[in-house]
Amino acid sequence: MTVDAWSWGSPIYINGMTGGSETAMRVNRTLAAAAAATGVPMASGSVGVALDDPGMAASFTVIREANPDGFVMANIGAGRPADAGRRAVELLGADALQLHLNAVQETVMPEGSRGFGDWLRGVEATAAECPVPVIVKEVGFGLSRRTLRRLHEIGVRVADVSGTGGTNFARIESARGDDAFAYLGDFGQSAASCLLDAPEPSPQLLASGGVRTPIDAVKALALGARAVGIAGPFLTSALEGDEDRMIAELRSWLDQIAMLLALLGAARPADLQRTDLLLRGRLREFAELRGVDAAAFSHRTDRIPSTDPEEH
Repeated sequence: MTVDAWSWGSPIYINGMTGGSETAMRVNRTLAAAAAATGVPMASGSVGVALDDPGMAASFTVIREANPDGFVMANIGAGRPADAGRRAVELLGADALQLHLNAVQETVMPEGSRGFGDWLRGVEATAAECPVPVIVKEVGFGLSRRTLRRLHEIGVRVADVSGTGGTNFARIESARGDDAFAYLGDFGQSAASCLLDAPEPSPQLLASGGVRTPIDAVKALALGARAVGIAGPFLTSALEGDEDRMIAELRSWLDQIAMLLALLGAARPADLQRTDLLLRGRLREFAELRGVDAAAFSHRTDRIPSTDPEEH
């Protein structure tokens, strides 16, 4: 199952933020109500805490209660057994499952679980057994070319590259301990780098991480993302429980993205992949080191057939 088959009517989605507390319940209710009003898909925070303690479930099930007909994604960690994914989906009545990879976070956090040897088999089993489509996503450090290739080989059809620039769990978890891993604060790849370096064939790609403005979303769409996940920019309104403000913010993002598409001559988000891009600075250096033809991105419109009969 692919993103196209889901027929999302939105180029953006609300990425998972929280769960497991009274504050999380307020945040999720506000986000879900806004998602329902705007037709924007929404992901939950990690449902693992509710699977371990059913008393926490209400902070997640409020998402479906406030958004009964919208596209909802449950979220669970890759280190859990395959049936955890099914249970998370059932709890939320979810349309898809985000299966998150957080190896860097687990490595740095003082109480982290560092046995990653079975993760690939676990991801394969979850993807095969889950009753809804599975989206494998990172948590802010990016998915490499090699990882995307392996995910495609085991049957994963959608991946959120979730690159650097947003919440940095290496810094957060290192600070919780003795800060011995502070040097990993800049570890990982940006979403843009992951999109540039993606292999062929590859899962369909979503992008998140460091998306702060509508132009950030447009850039990710132009680099090949099918949709773009956003979290941080919506957190203030969600924490305040201000549904009207949250709805207005989502509508503003959608309106501004539509305006930017018009400025770039794109009738729909997918058309942005024919827009000329100038890769500069560290992104260009990354592309060149990885063997990606950076210059080709600045001449994409040259390859679009002309519709002017005088040119034929």
